[in-house]
Amino acid sequence: MEHKYTPTIGRSHGIHAEPVTFGLKLAQAYAEFDRCRARLVAARREIATCAISGAVGTFANIDPSVEAHVAEKLGLAIEPVSTQVIPRDRHAMYFATLAVVAGSIERLAVEIRHLQRTEVLEAEEYFSPGQKGSSAMPHKRNPILTENLTGQARMIRAYALPALENVALWHERDISHSSVERFIGPDATITLDFALARLTGVVEKLLVYPARMQKNLDAMGGLVHSQRVLLALTQAGVSREDAYRLVQRNAMKVWESDGKLSLLDLLKADAEVTAALSGAELEDRFDLAYHFAQVDTIFARVFG
Repeated sequence: MEHKYTPTIGRSHGIHAEPVTFGLKLAQAYAEFDRCRARLVAARREIATCAISGAVGTFANIDPSVEAHVAEKLGLAIEPVSTQVIPRDRHAMYFATLAVVAGSIERLAVEIRHLQRTEVLEAEEYFSPGQKGSSAMPHKRNPILTENLTGQARMIRAYALPALENVALWHERDISHSSVERFIGPDATITLDFALARLTGVVEKLLVYPARMQKNLDAMGGLVHSQRVLLALTQAGVSREDAYRLVQRNAMKVWESDGKLSLLDLLKADAEVTAALSGAELEDRFDLAYHFAQVDTIFARVFG
């Protein structure tokens, strides 16, 4: 909850969009991993079945009660119908779930990596005293842990494809899946376990810089409030096409000045804009707090 209302810039396509809070970024990650945990629990449950049904699954030489007894002792469900092996669609779903979890790991890792870029520097991995960022450049503080997580996520996702290919076995069984599973079983699960532990450490020690977030938020002369002005103009009777044109032509001047000009000042000096909105009405549309009015609602949805 520490950064629930810490203002930062939301980005779409890597470009400044509208204000958000850093707490919302973290809440989104929490909700995503909550879904991942539920998926993993479901995938484990789906794969935890027992089959002792004979050479082709007919129980010709073994009674189904044996299967039931073993399943109960091992805490497994009975496979309703099997061949010589448990159907590999179950395994494919399990490894696909690991791949989805890996994707969520990478999503958060990439966010941190971008936030740590020198020209952004809104958050960064913890850098311990005496740690080296580069063997050649002593000034470097590189996001090595989240870069490593990105690589691990790629490997975990790569194991999902052979698991999917294992589904299509010949008739009642061949062993094309067997050698594959000897690799991907331990490798995918161990790698995911390590990646989750590493990501936990990154988040626990994450360095967050609210002042830099505010500086970046203010860097482009108020452009982040353009949509509110656009809507206000339409509500004042200006057509949406004309309202967009009026706001955009002033916004482009701010872009071309590299943020040195103020969008609010330009709008106040634009006779077509002020014909519809007063200076006070324009100023009201540049209120940062407006964007955070529903943060409590979102947090209640996520955390209850």
